Amino acid sequence: QVQLVEPGGGLVEAGGSLRLSCAASGLIFSSYTMGWFRQAPGKEREFVVIISPGSSTTEYADSVKGRFTVSRDNAKSTVYLQMNSLKPEDTAVYYCSARPTYSTDPKLGVGSWGRGTQVTVSS
Repeated sequence: QVQLVEPGGGLVEAGGSLRLSCAASGLIFSSYTMGWFRQAPGKEREFVVIISPGSSTTEYADSVKGRFTVSRDNAKSTVYLQMNSLKPEDTAVYYCSARPTYSTDPKLGVGSWGRGTQVTVSS
C-alpha cells in the first residue's frame, strides 16, 4: 500500500521560508514522478511543481518560479519543497503526489496522494 506522509507545514510571515517534505513508502520511489500541488479554500487543487524520477527535469507553476525549489532523494524515498519569499496567496493545503507519468494535471486519474499539510502565510 502506497503511503505519502507530509510533515513540515506551518504558519509563517510573508517573506519567510518553509521546507516541506514527503516521505514515500510502498512503491518503487525512483520510478515515479513526484509532484506538489496545493488547494486554497474555495479553490480547486492546482499544480505547483513536478520532478522527474531521476531529477533531470522539473516544471514549476509560473506563480512559484524563482521562489520554490523541488528536490528529491531517491535513497530516502523523499521529495522536498523549499519555499522562499512566501506570500499570503501561497496559503493552502499542500499535497504530495506520486505519479507514473510526467504530468502536471491535478486531476490525473492514476498515482497516489498524501493527506496534505497546511501552509499559512500571514501578511
